[in-house]
Amino acid sequence: MIYKKLGLGLGVFSIALGVTELLAAKRITRALDADGHEGLVRGFGAREIVAGIGLLGAPANASGVWNRVAGDAMDLTALSAAAASAPRNKAVWGALAFVVGAAVLDVIVARGLDRTTGKTFPVREPVAA
Repeated sequence: MIYKKLGLGLGVFSIALGVTELLAAKRITRALDADGHEGLVRGFGAREIVAGIGLLGAPANASGVWNRVAGDAMDLTALSAAAASAPRNKAVWGALAFVVGAAVLDVIVARGLDRTTGKTFPVREPVAA
């Protein structure tokens, strides 16, 4: 099952990215002209590590990948604010492109896992009358 392997890979990637964000928050914020937001970057790093651990434990679980998609939306929101503040900063635009690519991959994997398990996102439970 290729989606399970991709889920595992996304887990490893999430942990590596999260550790980078935790350890290099100052350098990242400096590159993005977002000095003073190191705590936000570290928070995003912690979120990535938690998501990665979840995916390593259950790489075929689409919910874990959908959680990454939600994280991608948060990243895109923060980077959009950075782009508005520093529209000529190439690092911001590069980071935006990187996150868009990751988000596309996350959605493809999550949808693939949904199809292989027969579930769709969001899972809707029947309402009892």
